[in-house]
Amino acid sequence: MNLFLTYTVLGFVIGASYAIAASGLVLTYATTRIFNVAHGATAMVMAFVYWELAYNQGLSNWLSVLLVVFVVAPLFGALLERWVIRRVADAGVGVTLVVTCAVLVGLIGAAEKIWPPGVHSVTMFFAGHGVHLGKVHVSGNDLLTIGLAVAVGAVLYGLLTFTRTGVAMRAAVDDKELLALHGGRPHRMAALAWALGSALAALAGILLVSARQSELNYISLTLLVVNAYAAAMAGRLTSLPRTFIGALVLGLLNAYASGYLWTSNAWTGFREAIPAIFLLLMLVLMPQAQLRVGRLSGIAGVRTPELRRIAIASAALVLAVVIGNAVLSAVNVNRMALGLCFAILALSLVPLTGFSGYVSLAQFTFFGVGALTVAKTHSSAPTAVFLGAVLAAVAGILVALPSLRLQGLYLALSTIAFAQIMDYMVFQNPSLGGFGGSLKTKRLDLFGYRFTSDKAYALLAAAVFCVVGALVIGLRKGRYGRILIALRDSPAACATLGLNPRLARVAVFAGSAAIAGLGGGLYAGLQNQVGSSNFQFFNSLPLLLIVVCAGVTSVSGALLGGMLLMALNSYPDMQPYLFLILAAAAVGLGKQPNGITGWLFELREHPVAGRLGLGSAGTARSIAASAAVKAPVKSSVAVGENAEAEA
Repeated sequence: MNLFLTYTVLGFVIGASYAIAASGLVLTYATTRIFNVAHGATAMVMAFVYWELAYNQGLSNWLSVLLVVFVVAPLFGALLERWVIRRVADAGVGVTLVVTCAVLVGLIGAAEKIWPPGVHSVTMFFAGHGVHLGKVHVSGNDLLTIGLAVAVGAVLYGLLTFTRTGVAMRAAVDDKELLALHGGRPHRMAALAWALGSALAALAGILLVSARQSELNYISLTLLVVNAYAAAMAGRLTSLPRTFIGALVLGLLNAYASGYLWTSNAWTGFREAIPAIFLLLMLVLMPQAQLRVGRLSGIAGVRTPELRRIAIASAALVLAVVIGNAVLSAVNVNRMALGLCFAILALSLVPLTGFSGYVSLAQFTFFGVGALTVAKTHSSAPTAVFLGAVLAAVAGILVALPSLRLQGLYLALSTIAFAQIMDYMVFQNPSLGGFGGSLKTKRLDLFGYRFTSDKAYALLAAAVFCVVGALVIGLRKGRYGRILIALRDSPAACATLGLNPRLARVAVFAGSAAIAGLGGGLYAGLQNQVGSSNFQFFNSLPLLLIVVCAGVTSVSGALLGGMLLMALNSYPDMQPYLFLILAAAAVGLGKQPNGITGWLFELREHPVAGRLGLGSAGTARSIAASAAVKAPVKSSVAVGENAEAEA
């Protein structure tokens, strides 16, 4: 009985921490309809600020908490809403997810720069104090966490339900213009919501690190708050009472699993995956609310190239790799090959996100399935790489089938849950066929030729990218590509014409996963040794950010995205500058949904470029004038929802 009571108290404490974090997510979403992926990173940074004030600058713990929760965090949230979120407030789910992913990556990079790895530990509040429930000791820190969770829930519920400010905050979501006509200030309400959300994230982060009494870690603390996604989904991102109940249930499940499940490796992975399993169940089993899907008014997608241009671009890429092999050092040749493998991974997002408009945060998981297959087969035959692509396609089907009823944000969150489950229960678990530590791999042997040198492997990766890129362009130009565009624009209209949207979604998820698995198989051969740490689901967040900012609607954008991802991993000194470029590109998605490559294509069509012979501006103007006479309607596209792609 005492053991059961111990785990029950532990579950309530964990659940209370999740409830505080999840309430901030619910607040920002319920009042602005933007899901803040960077909520966990905000909690992490504010926990570091608390450590800086209390343990590095010598302020008292309580004064430091007050400064962080009531000054620093609200100010950060208000400024974030003013300069970043407000610019994409009316955009679609894809844009807002990418922008908040940019904030997440930027916060982690800033924390690593300001507080280099070292000893950053904190102590419990009310250490040495507490009460006894029978033979079970409940610490003062645990009582504080539970009490604050109850107080936060009561205050937020009262604010949103019974006050004029709360009503105005919720009204700003439904009709900003109408609220303004009645004397309200929609922008001020949104800033207040993000200020409160950041304050709650800060409070949750401080309580989590004080309860754990462990060294602050950039990624692990961020992921702890990510577990609050599951609690927020229990309330469908709108109901605070259901969110708190879901958080307590999740905390109790975690506590009972750690105490009563078997201690084998398989069950260890299961315990760590409980929040992800809970999130997936909430998404699949609960009735889904209709999500608002904003749209951006902008240019049409970049033009689809003809066969001649595809051949020229492919030859140019192979020639560039040949020149790179001749002039670059051995280390940089290996990095070039790595960038091409990442470019194949980025290419998997073009049909899925660029053509179909679906947001997936599990691409690194499919990438890992391909690498794991090559490592487990211990084979250098190309059949091992193709088998990895097939198994990755099966994993893509497993993602698509349970989430056929999901759209937009809910679909993206279901891919996060799947990636976490694969990470904890498969990749990190050798008893279930995963990596365990690390596995050695062999270089590919094709028609008797072993690609032992990095130079040869770079040429192989470039050739594979060109072939797959041509297939993706062919897909867009064909009937199935037009079906994907039509289903993205209006699934209901397509259903009335007899098209099967479910079959199309499963097919595009399978194809996208197969491309990622193919890239993972090549990556495994290049690295000669791979492990579970190479394929953590968290890596899919910067991947989505980089590829969308580079240009997820084009094969050229995938190539640029792969190289940017390689640079982000290989050149730590360049990270601040890359973060700055990506942040600017993410905020600029509202004006240019085709990303950086879209701007480059626009420059090519500029009149100056036409006069210099660098583009086809005169032709573009003629086409534009003709189109304006025939149909003077401005096209409407959303990020990841453009009509065409260019190599």
